[in-house]
This record gives sequence, C-alpha cells and structure tokens, in this order.
Amino acid sequence: MTTGMTFRRRLVCVFLTLTSLLCVYILCMSLEIPMPWLMLARFHGSDFTHGLNSRSRHIVEIFDSSDYWNQLANVSTFKSGSVMREPTPATQTMTSKPPNSMVAETKNKVFSESKTDVDTRNRTRGPMLPPTTATKATELSFIGDTYLTEDIPPQSDCPEGIQHRVTKTEFAAHFLKNIPVLQWAKHGTRQQFERLSRYPGAHGWGGINYETLVGAVSVLSALANRQMFDDWSHRSNGSQCIRCAVVGNGGILKDAKQGRVIDGHDYVFRTNGAVIKGFEEDVGSRTTHYTFSTNTLRNSMRSYAGVGYKGPPISEETRYIFLPDHDRDYLLLKAVVTHTPVERGPEHSNVAPSYFGEDVSAEKFKMYHPDFIRYLRNRFLRSRILNTKHKDIYRPSTGAVMLLAALHTCDQVSAYGFMTPDYQKYSDHYYDSSYRPVGFFANHDFRLEMNVWQQLHRAGLMKLYMRD
Repeated sequence: MTTGMTFRRRLVCVFLTLTSLLCVYILCMSLEIPMPWLMLARFHGSDFTHGLNSRSRHIVEIFDSSDYWNQLANVSTFKSGSVMREPTPATQTMTSKPPNSMVAETKNKVFSESKTDVDTRNRTRGPMLPPTTATKATELSFIGDTYLTEDIPPQSDCPEGIQHRVTKTEFAAHFLKNIPVLQWAKHGTRQQFERLSRYPGAHGWGGINYETLVGAVSVLSALANRQMFDDWSHRSNGSQCIRCAVVGNGGILKDAKQGRVIDGHDYVFRTNGAVIKGFEEDVGSRTTHYTFSTNTLRNSMRSYAGVGYKGPPISEETRYIFLPDHDRDYLLLKAVVTHTPVERGPEHSNVAPSYFGEDVSAEKFKMYHPDFIRYLRNRFLRSRILNTKHKDIYRPSTGAVMLLAALHTCDQVSAYGFMTPDYQKYSDHYYDSSYRPVGFFANHDFRLEMNVWQQLHRAGLMKLYMRD
C-alpha cells in the first residue's frame, strides 16, 4: 500500500513539473523573450568603435540577430535634386518566427533579415515577411530615414549595370539612386551641420564641432574627391561597364588562388588589415580603393604587423576612403591632405602623418558621407541591436560599407573574402597562421551582413565567392 502511494505521488510530481515547464515555454514563446548571452570581448583588431565606457570595453552583449529584427515598411524612394526629401512615414515592426510555409511563400520579399539558425554552417533560408497588419510607431530619433539627395551623373554607360538591374529585384524600394556616397567641400554648410549633428558616430556629425568639420571637408574640393572612379575616363579602354572586385580579409580566401581573377577587374577594393605580400596568389596584388577609419587603421597596424601589415597599400592607382566615425577621422584627413601635423586627439603629432606616403596628393582622398552610412544601416543592415543599450556603438562593419558602396557606384561587383554560411570551416583571416574562430561583437552584426550578402548574390546584384 505504501509503495503504491509513493509511486502515485511521484507520478503527480512529474506531471506537475512537466506542466510547469510547458507553461513557462508557452509564455516565453508568446512574449518572444530574446536570449542574449554574454561573452568576454577579446581585442579583435577590427572596427571596435569609440564610445564604450571602461566596463563595456571588456564585456559586450553578443546577439544572434536571426531571432528577429526591426524593419521599415512603406518606405518610398526619393526624387532627385539637391534637397532633402521626407519619405513616407516609417513603421517599425517586430517580426515573429514564421512557419516554414510562410518563408517559402515570401522568399522574394525583402527587406527583412534572412532567418538563420545559430548554427549556419549548412543552410540559410529565405527572408521573412513582416506581419500584414503592422502597428505604426514613432520613428526613433537616431534613425533618421531622411537623406540629402543630389543629381549624380553616372560615370559609365553600362546597359546592364547594377543601377538598371536593381529595379527588377526585391531591393528596388530600398535602393536610393541619388544619395551621395561621398562627402566633399560643398556639403560643409551650417544648414547641413545642424541637420546631421543629431546623429552620432558614423551616421552623422554629432560630437564634431563645426570648425573641425569645415576645416576637413574643405580640403576635398577637387572633382576627384567627389567621384569614386576619378580616373575612369582614361582607364576604361572603351569599356562601358565598371567592373569591381571587393576583397574582404576572410579566411575563405586562404589557398583560394583567386589572385589573378581579382587583379583582372577594373578596380580592386580592400579594407583594414589587407595583408598582400606573400598572399598574392590567393588575394591579388592590386589595390585601387582602400577603405578605413582612423581607429581601424591604427588597430590593424598594431594587430597585424607580425603578418606583414605595415599600413595602407601605396601605389599610383590607390585611392583612400575615410569612413568617419569620430572627429579624429576629420582631423587626420585634414593633416594628410595638407601635409601638416594632427592638431589634437590620439593621433596628435609634431610632424605630418606619413601613413599614405610622403608626397601623397589631395586628389587621392575621399570620405564616405554620413547620410550614406546611416542609409545603409537603416535600409540594408537594420539590426535588432538598435533596440538595445548598444545602439549608439552599432554601425555596419567597414567591410560592409565598402561592399555596399561598390554596389552603389560600380556596374558589376564580385565579392571575395566575405562571410558565408559555412564560415566556421575557415579561420577569421586568410593570413592567420593557425585557426582562429570569427569573433562576434555588439558594434557590428556579422550574421545579418552575411545573410544580406546571400540575398544580393541570389538577386544577381553581385557575385559572392563561395567555396564548393
């Protein structure tokens, strides 16, 4: 009798435990509670942005943004003209996890992040569609989906260029043809300063005083400073289409033997610690456009000196594109163009900086426009990190800005060394002497970027190098 009662009590306990767990599970699913985890942030040598306090320099929250992310709905494109245009009021929606049938039915709808499991080695899925009934919300002040527009004449007459093809893809409503990719002297007005001072970091001019801004952008007064391909007229050799290779530093390029193909393009873009010597067979030897921020440049010179990175590539055809995310970028730009010491800040010096050679000309420098970087964040790389306390340090990675800038200026783009779903098979960089896993940090969303590269590849807007 006692044994039977004990057994029944155990059954009741088990039943109550399972029922409780089921209730907790149902509650979490209905509330869509995210499960971020913490990770010690090792120094990665890539684009860790300024603005972290002493504690958060060492601990940052790591997010798998494939759970969900905010997107803009009902966004219209802007008309051309040298004025700002207000888009249709944006709505911010939180997408819930759809059933597989919904994913299959909406694989041609963008722009939401592709739904990807935490382990993305073996598969990616199509993009998610927002709920059909979205609740309108007030746009957060730091988003600013309003941009300067300009009538920008194309530099080529390519009949099959990206600008023509994008109108037939799911990216059409998000792609702004007339947004300025580069900033130059004309943009340094008091009116533009007041508008862009609302946005911090790379997305505006917040934290930069007007005198520093004008002193820097005023040196970008030549035609070459505002054209991405300032030498196309004598480089084209009769070609109608500008063909670009955009080269990241990913480990997928180790032993890839793509060097000759990469160098065969009209232009070759590289970024940060682009180690070339000794790796020419895999990654090529030419660099026509080098993208960097002052922070990523200095970090790369410290971190990768041991594998041969001494500084930016220097050649007659190389152009240097600043990605400004701090006033130190504007200070360094002015110093290198005018061949004068850096006035203040971490790069303060008594002599002119020589990162780009002793006699580099002003025409070799360009700088991304903050409207363009904010536009990339808002319309292509809208990460759920923007809903967290880390929103102020988040921006597209330097490589992402470089690749998307190429998609807005080139006619044909081939991307090499960028993250693919099987990234865990490869080391972080192609020049790593031993396997080093990819690091994920709150200031960038590499998984989201990876999924966007897949979507652009499937849409036929670029060719992404992937190993068999």
